[in-house]
Amino acid sequence: MDKGIKELLETGIAGAPYGKLLGFSLKELEEDRAVLAMPFRPDLVTIGKMVHGGAIASLVDAAATAAAWATPSLPENPRGSTIGFSINYLDAALETDLTADARILRRGGSVHVITVSVEDAGGKAVAHATVTYKLSGGKK
Repeated sequence: MDKGIKELLETGIAGAPYGKLLGFSLKELEEDRAVLAMPFRPDLVTIGKMVHGGAIASLVDAAATAAAWATPSLPENPRGSTIGFSINYLDAALETDLTADARILRRGGSVHVITVSVEDAGGKAVAHATVTYKLSGGKK
C-alpha cells in the first residue's frame, strides 16, 4: 500500500482526536483491507468488565473507513462519510483488547460496501458489521 495513504490513515483515522481517545492503532493495511486495534481500558466498559457496544461500533466505523480509503485510486482531495451501518454483537468483549478486520465487499463508483469482523485478544468473534461508505473527491 502506498506510504502516503498509510500515513494519511494513521493520522486521519487512528490519530484523529476521537481515534486517539479510544486508542486506535492501524495494524495492517493493504488494498481494500485495513486492520485496526483498540486496547482495553476500564473507562470503555458498560457493566462490569464488558466493553461498551458504542466503543466497538466506533472501532468498526474507523476500520471500515480505513478500508474504503485503502485504494491506489484514492480521489484527489478525498472526503468520505459512512452512509449505512449494521452491526451484530456476537459475544461479550470482557476486559480485552479488540481488533477489527475490515474488507471491501464491493467497491462501487463512490459508494462502497465493507464487511468488518471484530475479535477479542483470544480470537473470539465479538461482532460482525456491514458498513456502506461514500468516498469522493473534494474541492481544494
